[in-house]
Amino acid sequence: MVVSRALRREDNVIHLTYEDMMMIKKEIIERNPLLNLGFEREYILADGGLGAVLAHAGVGKTALLVQTALHAMMHEQPVLHVSLNDAVSKVDLWYRELFNDMASKYDSTEITQYWENMLNYRFIMTFRVEGFSVPKLEERLADLMQQNIFKPHTVILDGLKFDESGRGLLVELKEMAGKYAMRIWCTVHTHRHEPPKEDGLPLSFLHVADLFDVLVQLSSQGPEVYIKALKGQLPDSRQDALLLDPATMLIKS
Repeated sequence: MVVSRALRREDNVIHLTYEDMMMIKKEIIERNPLLNLGFEREYILADGGLGAVLAHAGVGKTALLVQTALHAMMHEQPVLHVSLNDAVSKVDLWYRELFNDMASKYDSTEITQYWENMLNYRFIMTFRVEGFSVPKLEERLADLMQQNIFKPHTVILDGLKFDESGRGLLVELKEMAGKYAMRIWCTVHTHRHEPPKEDGLPLSFLHVADLFDVLVQLSSQGPEVYIKALKGQLPDSRQDALLLDPATMLIKS
């Protein structure tokens, strides 16, 4: 059977077909930086795994993890986004802007329909930084799961202050990830004045580095943003840093 791939064009806008949606998904997968850094699994982290993105302020930690969340949502894998700094509306805007940048050349009506379907696989939860604890997170998460409202495949934890949280909180977080067979990603704010050790890790992070299965680092050189793996790659992987598009946090084509 031959399937035709018809595109309707009006005023230089491409109207989407199902195949076009598959092309968008394919492009995002092929240009997903985490999938091109030499990790073993499609979702990088195994069940119960803990990962982190390290970077200075403003380089794109949140944007990278939002892009990772979009990848999971496109594959109908539920994502819980926990923000300790931003309101739900601001987190939602991150997602909308990144998705729209990825699909900007396509017709807005079809993109909106696709987007609304993807939202079934995302739940945003906010905490005040000073009021956050793993037991509180687990209590709210358990409520969602017990009522069959939402059971996450991936959790994004954005805004945790590693300098202040201590090792105990991360041990609890890793235990929770194992208990519910989830994958948890965190953002880690590193300081420009702190020189990295030989393995690329900042000195202030070394006391908790062993708790993480995967660590990646974002760095900027002028307007360019690069990503590189610090921990968790396959033993024979020798992938160098990859250049990213700052607008989408996908590999720059």
